[in-house]
Amino acid sequence: MHVPIGFLRIVLAALGGGCAYMAGRTTAAVRKGWQKPSRLYGWIIRSVLCLTALAFRHPLDGVDLVVALIMAMAFFSGFRNTSREKKQEDLTRTIFPDEP
Repeated sequence: MHVPIGFLRIVLAALGGGCAYMAGRTTAAVRKGWQKPSRLYGWIIRSVLCLTALAFRHPLDGVDLVVALIMAMAFFSGFRNTSREKKQEDLTRTIFPDEP
């Protein structure tokens, strides 16, 4: 069964975006001391391999550049989401409303 190369490039782009997001999350976690740097290296290697596999049989084109930009945005999004403090919501009034 023949699978189109365009479909495989889309799958690799999605995998690369997910790996870049996890690399960003792991970068923030390593900076906070929550995880070991070896996890970070693993996610970076996976991201680079996905980006390299996209350009393996094709010359560098617009798709590669767009995917690299999306991967950079995913990396910084993961870093920002993990490094920000999350406020705890006070749901006591919602769960237990004041009764007259």
